[in-house]
Amino acid sequence: MGEAPSVALYDLQEESLLDDHPKSQGESSTTIGDKTYFIGRTCNEGESLEVRIYNSSTAQWVHPVVFGAKPDSCEGHSAVALGEDRVIVLLKGSSPHGHLWFLEVDSNYVREQKKLRGGSEVVAWSKGGLGSTEKPIVISGPSGVGKGTLISKLMEEFPYLFGFSVSHTTRAPRNMEKDGVHYHFTDKSVMEMDIEDGKFLEHASVHGNLYGTSIEAVEVISDNGKRCILDIDVQGARLVRASSIDAAFIFICPPSMEELEKRLRARGTESEEQILKRLRNAEAELQQGVSSGLFDHILYNDNLEECYSRLKKILSLDGEVAPALKQDSSTVEHPSHHTAVTKRCDKIILECKTEELEKSWENLIVLDTSALKGGAPGRTRGIKVYKIDSYSDI
Repeated sequence: MGEAPSVALYDLQEESLLDDHPKSQGESSTTIGDKTYFIGRTCNEGESLEVRIYNSSTAQWVHPVVFGAKPDSCEGHSAVALGEDRVIVLLKGSSPHGHLWFLEVDSNYVREQKKLRGGSEVVAWSKGGLGSTEKPIVISGPSGVGKGTLISKLMEEFPYLFGFSVSHTTRAPRNMEKDGVHYHFTDKSVMEMDIEDGKFLEHASVHGNLYGTSIEAVEVISDNGKRCILDIDVQGARLVRASSIDAAFIFICPPSMEELEKRLRARGTESEEQILKRLRNAEAELQQGVSSGLFDHILYNDNLEECYSRLKKILSLDGEVAPALKQDSSTVEHPSHHTAVTKRCDKIILECKTEELEKSWENLIVLDTSALKGGAPGRTRGIKVYKIDSYSDI
């Protein structure tokens, strides 16, 4: 086999080239450079979409390392290359919120993972999303500074705007703690593997247990049209800053170390040794938080109400409040059934057949991908969707 077939549906005749890979059904293909990416549903249980690559320069098949959650089973799909770094995959017959995906083949994330694996072929899935969302908010500060109280006030006053990410931990649940509410409780081996696969924004080991914030936990908040709040320490904030997530970073300071010590002792919940340890940690955190340039905003919590008022001003909540999820006014629900796909520059045109009251007609739907943001290992957002009457409207 010297050249890759150019048709979308491919019936393999030489199974030996596939190293016993199961034969795919309804397979689509798209070519970028000298590589043709075949995307198809396997015959195995679960029927997730699998990826394999034919390299025409070497006349070899490659089974890549695949990152990210794979798209669910569907009635069929279309795949179109967007530039040199990714492929848009449109699933047919899936839910309205789950049929638009991106397969990254040469993004920054893919190149980093490839380097870590000694040059092995790597691809990564990223779920697509309409419009854009407000940046997640990272709030850090030493213990006792009042972070929790400020966050609670935000959540109470603006419950429809904000969501609080649920962290993962490998420790066992305590008392009345519920999985998915207080923490996502998981096995250490599973969490270690997910950390290695780049699925966590930040993580730390505390007394032999792992704690961390997954990218999915943050993205789910945004999927629901809310702005995610992360309450993490300076070390965690540094890891988030280095990640693919674009966030706003806010550091909360006490008016003085003397005032912080007074607040910690007023709790009456810790021993003298624990208080002194928290104070030592607080000094180190204050030095890193104020002088590192890591944080976009520094707030001094000398008076709770005044500090909360300044926090709302930073978040543009001191005037008229806009929804957290920003979408173009012309946005329509992107269709899960299409009969043809055409690409023009950075726009994908779908011919969609709609059935209603026993009548049928064709709609032309445009997916504008000119302002994509994010990507693996999180979501790819910024897609605009609108209707047109004819191709001449493009």
